Amino acid sequence: MDHPRPCGCKGRRTCLQCEKDFAIERIDYRDVFQTCKAYSYCPHCNRIYPGWDTDRVMEAHAGGHDGHPGEEYPGVLVALDWVSEDEERALMKGIDEMPWDGSQSGRRKQNFGPKTNFKKNKLQLGQFRGFPQFSKFVQDRFEQVPLMANFQTIEQCSLEYTPERGASIDPHIDDCWIWGERIVTVNLLSDSVLTMSRYSAEGNATRYNLHLVDRYQDKLITELADDASMERFENAVVRIPMPRRSLLVMYGPPRYQWEHCVLREDIRERRVCLAYREFTPMYLQEGSEYAKSEEVFCKAQAFWDHLQEEVPPVNGQA
Repeated sequence: MDHPRPCGCKGRRTCLQCEKDFAIERIDYRDVFQTCKAYSYCPHCNRIYPGWDTDRVMEAHAGGHDGHPGEEYPGVLVALDWVSEDEERALMKGIDEMPWDGSQSGRRKQNFGPKTNFKKNKLQLGQFRGFPQFSKFVQDRFEQVPLMANFQTIEQCSLEYTPERGASIDPHIDDCWIWGERIVTVNLLSDSVLTMSRYSAEGNATRYNLHLVDRYQDKLITELADDASMERFENAVVRIPMPRRSLLVMYGPPRYQWEHCVLREDIRERRVCLAYREFTPMYLQEGSEYAKSEEVFCKAQAFWDHLQEEVPPVNGQA
């Protein structure tokens, strides 16, 4: 099962099709998390409250959460109605006019960015030559979000989740060698939830290249949480709503000290998200590795017409 299957899954990653074809018994993270204390994030007041159901917690905001003070959970921004219905339709029209590629865990993807090898820490330009023109306004709008100051997009990825394929993504932390602090998602077509679980690097310090964060920790937007702050979330999960047409930015402690996932149960209709990544400080203009990324930044300034030009092939890992 270490080799890619016809559906695109490999290893422990599965979808409904390969579970049926190969009689694979998947890890049900919903069952795993049921033993944990659950909190849900309220984007109206930027605090977390007890409860698994994010819709119920958001609705409770109008009544002051029944007097519950909530708790701080720094490192998350959810901007509601960040794109309009007309803008969503325009984005989806462009996205669906381009070819999709299969991905793991029942997803499909369209990837525009450089070629990366996370194990060897190797960066190549590959086929990257910029982004589709119809999505340019999204990157332009980042400038209106104070938290996104100086964000330089170097990867844009469309990801499709459907209940028919049992789409999901297992708990993980985005690579810390190449992808910078801010993990940005624009959510389209339907509501969903990001489920956060506390991560411990004990016994595997190099996983996700987390050990490299020490090189640029002094440049983070928000300080990482100390042990005492993390201890209160022992055996806990935090549920972050991703409403339709919203913007999610994750940084600081949720970025580096929590794994995030999308549960199969939280995909009830077709969902498409636009995911954006920036480089780590090492690959920025003042960084030690800028010579390796300068050409990527140059290509990232270009936007092309997907109807007039051939869509470049998806970059894989080098």
